[in-house]
Amino acid sequence: MYQILKTEGRAKRAQMTTVHGTIQTPVFMNVGTAAAIKGAVSTMDLKEIKTQVELSNTYHLHVRPGDQVVKKLGGLHRFMNWDRPILTDSGGFQVFSLAGLRKIKEEGVYFHSHVDGRKIFMGPEESMQIQSNLASTIAMAFDECPSSVASREYVQNSVDRTTRWLKRCKDEMARLNSLEDTINPHQLLFGINQGAIYEDIRISHAQQISELDLDGYAVGGLAVGETHEEMYHILDEVVPYLPQNKPTYLMGVGTPANILEAVSRGVDFFDCVYPTRNGRHGHVYTNQGRRNLFNAKYELDDRPIEEGCQCPACRHYSRAYIRHLLKAKEMLGMRLCVLHNLYFYNKMMEEIRDAIDAGEYEAYKKRKLAGMEENA
Repeated sequence: MYQILKTEGRAKRAQMTTVHGTIQTPVFMNVGTAAAIKGAVSTMDLKEIKTQVELSNTYHLHVRPGDQVVKKLGGLHRFMNWDRPILTDSGGFQVFSLAGLRKIKEEGVYFHSHVDGRKIFMGPEESMQIQSNLASTIAMAFDECPSSVASREYVQNSVDRTTRWLKRCKDEMARLNSLEDTINPHQLLFGINQGAIYEDIRISHAQQISELDLDGYAVGGLAVGETHEEMYHILDEVVPYLPQNKPTYLMGVGTPANILEAVSRGVDFFDCVYPTRNGRHGHVYTNQGRRNLFNAKYELDDRPIEEGCQCPACRHYSRAYIRHLLKAKEMLGMRLCVLHNLYFYNKMMEEIRDAIDAGEYEAYKKRKLAGMEENA
């Protein structure tokens, strides 16, 4: 059940009721690829830093520990001790990122495990079965993510196949949700719009998949090589052709600025590895821009990462101390930076929701972007 509460231009503020709780949107989903946030962050921590939805990866959990293992242990929520919504990515992006290891055919994709090299086959039915075993709240349809530099002919053929795969995903999920031993028979399915940077292919694809009346719709295949301007242009063109009364998810995006711009274009679900990956390398986000805590200027700086921030790192530790931890390769340094970054993103989404509620999103966006462009 998805309900739009307020709009401002194309920006939308909504809530989505799921079997694992209600999601307030716009929302940033925190990425825990292998059922954990990288950086020694626990599900207990996630509750403290305002996380609403955790995202895990179908391919990685299929390879290790195995989706059958997770099913025997009661599903992903019980396995990782998380009682809020979980979205599982279908494995389609791994088809793109493991390009050297894969072979795409109509029935699905043959590829080799990045862990032990064993041959794996994944098609729409297999992806749905794995995600049903994981028992996530939201499952993503299995798709191919063509490169932003692929030829028009390749992209068109790929998108046509993704549409055929989506219909197979929908049928298989309906079957799985009707089985007696399915852990989460209320699992939701989101379809994915593809088409690289060819807006006419994307628009046509958006129109086709909208007819399937899915639980939500994602724009995939962006942030894989095109410029920010190209990405915004695609969103301007495509989002109006996706159902406004369903969640609109921009996969794998992005920087705080990307999120602010995409909200203006009607997107209300996001995920990205940036806050965790950058945090593990000592790069932290603030309202005055990004800081590199390895910088010598923080050696004697006893202020928190950002003054006024209520994250666990800023409430208790100084820039100088966290810099020392990072330089000494102490795991705590990485953990504190990741916690701060995820809190920054989650808090920004809260601010975005409040700004749309108040009817002043564009003014908020302008202020936020101007502040982050300052030099820290």
